[in-house]
Amino acid sequence: MSAVIGWYREHVWALVPTVYVAMSFVTFIVYAMDKRAARRGAWRTPESTLHLLELLCGWPGAWFAQRVLRHKSVKMSFRIVFFIAVALNLAGLGFVVWWMARGT
Repeated sequence: MSAVIGWYREHVWALVPTVYVAMSFVTFIVYAMDKRAARRGAWRTPESTLHLLELLCGWPGAWFAQRVLRHKSVKMSFRIVFFIAVALNLAGLGFVVWWMARGT
């Protein structure tokens, strides 16, 4: 078991940026699809799905989509939950950094 933890600690630093980039890309695409659906009056992506993607490391892509696409950037209740998702994600990242830094 300690070998698995040791491997994880050695390789997680490379995984973190990769996960953030990949999830941000996916989240941006989902935001773009939702924006397109909104313009066409088609089926929309549930806000809970957007927030889950934000929470799962996709918040940089969501933030970028809100700025570039001007999608979900005005509705205050959505923005509040967005910032809560960002805070929770960063708290989780902080925990991972703390856990990695403490060794053993």
